[in-house]
Amino acid sequence: MFGWQRQGQSLEDIYLQGITPCARLLGEWWSADRLDFAMTTIASAHLQQLLHDFSSEFLQEAPRQPNGLSLLLLTEPGAQHSMGLFMLSEFFKRAGWTVTVGVPQDVAEFKRLFQSDWFDAAGISVSTDRHLDTLRTLLPQLRDNSDNLSLRVFVGGPMAFVAPERLQGLAAQVLAEDAPTTVTHITQAMLAAAVSAS
Repeated sequence: MFGWQRQGQSLEDIYLQGITPCARLLGEWWSADRLDFAMTTIASAHLQQLLHDFSSEFLQEAPRQPNGLSLLLLTEPGAQHSMGLFMLSEFFKRAGWTVTVGVPQDVAEFKRLFQSDWFDAAGISVSTDRHLDTLRTLLPQLRDNSDNLSLRVFVGGPMAFVAPERLQGLAAQVLAEDAPTTVTHITQAMLAAAVSAS
């Protein structure tokens, strides 16, 4: 990363053209049994540590004023890795959102985090099909019981890229976009909804 920075690459470019493809390749190798769990975890931890180390610099690279919007980002219950979610949270923060990130260990914690505060939007990263049936049942209930009856919910993550059809039927918008495109899409949708409501 330092070499790329010395060559004039922005952190956003490094994140999108370096770290993201590397993380996807790790996922593919894990799925194809080319890497075991331990090696995948170690490699993912190194990538996530890079994101943490560069967080303040990344947020200052193109800072924006707070936009008054709040976002909850969650992994599916029991997810093993959350690096993509953390990266997405950094892009939302840089765009002026207040972001809460959760990595629930089970369905009960997922529900608790979902109901922990007022949020304008909620995003869920889905890596596996283990909890799809649970999410199909749970998301409509959580939306109905949310403090914000206009809560916008979207799902993304590895499943959105490799098997988006499996995510159809969830009470959420499926987004298979990179982080900046996702941020732009959700922000514009929120602002459009605010204009139409006024």
